[in-house]
Amino acid sequence: MSQANRTRDEALDRLRRPLFLTRTGMLAERLTRAFWPLWSVLFLALAALMLGLQDVVPLELAWGIAVVCVSAALWACVRGVRQFHFPSRAEALDRLDRTLAGRPITALADTQAIGATDDASQAVWRAHLVRMADRVAGAKAARPDLRISARDPFALRYAALLALLVAVLFGSVWRVASVSEMAPGQGQLTASGPSWEGWIEPPAYTGKPSLYLNDINQEGFSVPEGSKLTLRLYGTPGALTVAETVSGRTGDVASASDPSQEFTITQDGSLEIMGAVGAEWDISMTPDEPPRIALAGEAERSAGGEFKLPFAAGDDYGVVAAQAMITLDMASVDRRFGLLADPDPRDDIVLDLPMPISGDRRDFTETIVENLAQHPWAGLPVLISLSAQDALDQNGTAPAQQIILEGRRFFDPLARAVVEQRRDILWSRSNGARAAQVLRAVTHKPEGFVKNEAAYLQLRVAIRRLEAAVAGGLTPELQDEVAQALWDIAVLLEDGKLADALERLRQAQERLAEAMRQGANQDEIAELMQELRDATDDYIRQLAEQNQQDPDQQTAENQDSQEITGDQIQQMMDKIQELMEEGRMAEAQQLLDELNRMMENLQVTQGQQGQGQQSPGQQAMNGLQDTLREQQGLSDEAFQDLQQQFNPEQGDQQGQDGQQGEAPQGQGQGEGQQGSDQGQGQGQSQSQSLADRQQALRNELNRQERGMPGAGTPEGDAARDALGRAGRAMDQAEGALRDNRMADALDSQSEAMEALREGMRSLGEALAQQQQQQQGQQGEAVGRADPNGRRDPLGRDSGANGQVGSDEQLLQGEDVYRRARDLLDEIRRRSSEQDRPAIELDYLKRLLDRF
Repeated sequence: MSQANRTRDEALDRLRRPLFLTRTGMLAERLTRAFWPLWSVLFLALAALMLGLQDVVPLELAWGIAVVCVSAALWACVRGVRQFHFPSRAEALDRLDRTLAGRPITALADTQAIGATDDASQAVWRAHLVRMADRVAGAKAARPDLRISARDPFALRYAALLALLVAVLFGSVWRVASVSEMAPGQGQLTASGPSWEGWIEPPAYTGKPSLYLNDINQEGFSVPEGSKLTLRLYGTPGALTVAETVSGRTGDVASASDPSQEFTITQDGSLEIMGAVGAEWDISMTPDEPPRIALAGEAERSAGGEFKLPFAAGDDYGVVAAQAMITLDMASVDRRFGLLADPDPRDDIVLDLPMPISGDRRDFTETIVENLAQHPWAGLPVLISLSAQDALDQNGTAPAQQIILEGRRFFDPLARAVVEQRRDILWSRSNGARAAQVLRAVTHKPEGFVKNEAAYLQLRVAIRRLEAAVAGGLTPELQDEVAQALWDIAVLLEDGKLADALERLRQAQERLAEAMRQGANQDEIAELMQELRDATDDYIRQLAEQNQQDPDQQTAENQDSQEITGDQIQQMMDKIQELMEEGRMAEAQQLLDELNRMMENLQVTQGQQGQGQQSPGQQAMNGLQDTLREQQGLSDEAFQDLQQQFNPEQGDQQGQDGQQGEAPQGQGQGEGQQGSDQGQGQGQSQSQSLADRQQALRNELNRQERGMPGAGTPEGDAARDALGRAGRAMDQAEGALRDNRMADALDSQSEAMEALREGMRSLGEALAQQQQQQQGQQGEAVGRADPNGRRDPLGRDSGANGQVGSDEQLLQGEDVYRRARDLLDEIRRRSSEQDRPAIELDYLKRLLDRF
């Protein structure tokens, strides 16, 4: 048995550390369960003291809270002592033993009950003890269970801990010492006699520092308006009192001997602390002036129609916000035409003015930039008033001034008419019928007047939409919808891309001439001049892209022609812009007319040179243009038939009057019915005729599609796809015409025309790509087919009369300007590569500076 005892003792010796840790954990566990109410009460009381609760509540309430806290702490302490008992070694062994499999610690403490005299039985028992000792050797301390959620279901302990953390972050431990002042005659300050301290805090927006009154020895000083004065009186109550006239307080005022006093300085006055250690000051208040704001210039309009108006604002401590209110000046409105009706009620325009993001807001100048071009008041006289606000909520206003609410200017006559009718519709919904009549009158005969077919179709749809809305009652929603559609149409008429570069050039010249007549500003002049330059470049580029004629014929024509370079054209346009900016409009108009005549001569030259044989690509392009024109004519006739369907009384009445004039009285009704039937028959016959013409046009498009050049290229495939969509739309239009569904036929015809335009654009890109490839191949062929050396290495003819070089221009290709852009882009790319030699980079830089 001595060996069994040794095994038991050795195993228990290994349990010292796990046993100690387990016992310690049990101690913490029992302390937590017994005393959690105590430390919760202590945490709450300490948090209240650190946050200064005793300094802000009345003394009686502070004492009441203290009594409650002490009573709760005593109750928690007594409860904890009664519930707590120190864990014994046996309890720790039992806790540790229960964490092990088979309870090995209990097994080691057991003794052999039977077979103690049997050697075999003893051997089995020793082996059992050895196995239990091995398990004990691997024992680890039992983890304590510190969870007390069942004892604290409302988590009061966490609330107390959170209050303490808040006090640590935002309170101060030193404020706990002020609890000694709750007992009269106690504390360090009381022992040394009465004392005081005070400070003045100016408003944060002033940026002024706080003033500590104990350090101010002068008799008077000034502080900003709204400063907060705080005083603390220490010592025996009544030993120190406060007398002041700076707060202007009346009515129920606190006692002058209160230990804690706070008030705001609102006027000049005096402050006196009366007592043994008193002081006195004369305080003058610096008033906070209201902000100031005013217009700083005239209203302007940018090229894009943005409204610009400079203003200046300031405040002694900085402006916080500013607004502009725009009101219609009814007394100054020219009440004619569409403005004669009473306007619909509309809210004033309120704009938040821009403020400096960084920098000083005490005095600054900014500019109002708003796009009000689509507002109904654009172009009308308005009253604008500005207001500014400071941090003290004081408002400063500027007197209302009359200005013209600038908006976008339209130089195209039709676009200007559409915008004017849009304004009338927005002015009053009662103008809807009049606006529809005016728009129909303007677009009655669009041939030669409306140059943008897409805009014309959209305008007709908008007119029909407006008429339907007027017939059913023009609601504010429909009013805004029609106004937006008319605005988009006007912009399309003004800025829409024209397929013909010459037409675009003429339009740019007309817009520039109209701008000179209307006295446009410099921004608009610069924009229109840039538009004229772009249109001129496009027109010259198209002239350069025409097929080359027979060299002998071209030489004969060039002998009597007068040449002009692109630089000379640019110089003329620069001179026109310079004259316009100087206000010399007559001279600028004369030079513009000269430029027009010059471009017309270029057009004549192009027409003469275009009489030669056309390439397949040009023939395909001309065929598509004819198809587009015929489709437009069909759409116009279909629209006229649609108008007759909606207003059939006129035609029927004429037929009935003509028949009733010769018929007897009893036959008038029958013949009138016969005339109506004849009108319907004529309408159906007209629809069938349009359908047959639509089918013929579809067949012609199929023929053109089969002979379309550019097969195998992305541009050619895109052109074929667009023509396929145009053909399908034509089929739908044909079916609608045969069923006498004119509205559906118009929609399908519009889709067909849009697809035709897209196909023409893709075909033009394919032809340009094909011509560029042909030029490269022709250059290589010329280089190889000159065995006599009559051409230079660039493929040009040698100079005449023994000259070195060539009499021809360096670039003989058709796309001269595109090649020039490519060369300039390549120079820029190489100049950006910093690893190139310095001498090469310097050369490239000089090239960029030159060109």
